[in-house]
Amino acid sequence: MKLSEKLAALEEQERKSSAGATKVRTRTDSKATRRGKSASTSGWASSKRKVRELVLAEVAPKMAGLNDVELMKEVRSALDRIVQREDVKVSPIERRKFVEEVFRDTLGYGPLDPLLADETITEVMCNNFDDIWVEREGRIEHTGTSFTDEAQYRAVIEKIVSAVGRRIDESSPMVDARLPDGSRVNAIVPPLAIHGPVLTIRKFAADPYTVKDLINFGTFTLDLASVLEACVRAKMNVLVSGGTGTGKTTNLNVLSSFIPDGERVITIEDAAELQLQQPHIINLESRPPNAEGSGEVRIRDLVRNALRMRPDRIIVGEVRGPEALDMLQAMNTGHEGSMTTVHCNSPRDALSRIETMVLMAGYDLPVRAIREQIASAVHLIMHLDRMPDGRRVVTSLTELQGMEGDTILLQEVFKYQNVASRDGRPAGELSATGLRPKFVDKLNEQGIELPAKVFHARRAAASQDGSSKSTRQVRVPSARELATAERAK
Repeated sequence: MKLSEKLAALEEQERKSSAGATKVRTRTDSKATRRGKSASTSGWASSKRKVRELVLAEVAPKMAGLNDVELMKEVRSALDRIVQREDVKVSPIERRKFVEEVFRDTLGYGPLDPLLADETITEVMCNNFDDIWVEREGRIEHTGTSFTDEAQYRAVIEKIVSAVGRRIDESSPMVDARLPDGSRVNAIVPPLAIHGPVLTIRKFAADPYTVKDLINFGTFTLDLASVLEACVRAKMNVLVSGGTGTGKTTNLNVLSSFIPDGERVITIEDAAELQLQQPHIINLESRPPNAEGSGEVRIRDLVRNALRMRPDRIIVGEVRGPEALDMLQAMNTGHEGSMTTVHCNSPRDALSRIETMVLMAGYDLPVRAIREQIASAVHLIMHLDRMPDGRRVVTSLTELQGMEGDTILLQEVFKYQNVASRDGRPAGELSATGLRPKFVDKLNEQGIELPAKVFHARRAAASQDGSSKSTRQVRVPSARELATAERAK
């Protein structure tokens, strides 16, 4: 081997060894950084856990005769004393944050409290104690916050569930519950959830949305709101359909706001979510079986019982099983003006789902008989969709017009039309189809008048940048022009 080749080989060997040393050094530094971060995080968590246990030990004997305000004052004063007394390794700058976190861990829901207080967040999704996501303006994002450990996470879940008389454990690993403000809670724990407990909270506004809010959001139009108010006052049965997270419950709340104050309304739900504002409201809630497997009260049982409670209207939060048959029977036996929601992809799919749920009741009913029941019971289907940009809009208001053979006839009264947009963002408008619905005659019989213009079809709306949707104009030549062209030939 030549001398030059030996020198080149030695240089290459030195280069590789130096590069390896650099990689080892970098890995060591990164590991040290992670260890430093984890050590500081674990130190903070252990300090919180220690202080929280001392606060609970001091306050527990005094909790019996205290109301909520007095309990908060007692916990805060005990927390201040313990932080001063114990050797808590927290800098003066972080002291206030530390005290607030321990306070939330003791009386609230820990890291969930600021998320629940944020009005821009509509959903909180905890995949594990250290993996929390939220939905904001229709888009999902990671929060970066976490519980101290899985024990605290499980304690918060059990606190939420036990507050409404439910339980969650290995024998009953799934539960639906609610928060004091009405927000819906679903929790599922191992062995069904393989990687740890999962908590999902669907938030509801502390101040319920009104029809004006939905018009401002673009969910409704003024014409649609006028038609829906007239239909609700005329005691027409309405089915609100749509996929998950499209705003069915919110829209059901708004529809219920059109019910006159003098009527007795009974609501039936798995977990009470509806926020009706009428003075005469009865709220019923189903109950799961107890630890011995007995004591279950299903939606279907509550619907049957509601028929004996002299209701003017029955509102079922969601039909998802055999209770669909009892709901149809109620609508067909004098309880007009009833409402419910159903998960589906289109108005036609809503009818198919109800038909399937009726068959789940266990009766061998002919399909035609079921469809006749549906056609006579349900008057309107209001369908909602969530747009790609996160907006929730009503995309169809459909009237059921009876049967033709074995098929239920549907006619769209309002339909969402997509509009071309130069900036690439989705745009559209809910407008009337131009067809006069049959329910107008029923409205007139009850003295409820709607202006005819609300059902007039309109041109496609202008796009967001102000340019109108382009259409090709076809011009028909006159007789004189045709004669001139013929002579030229």
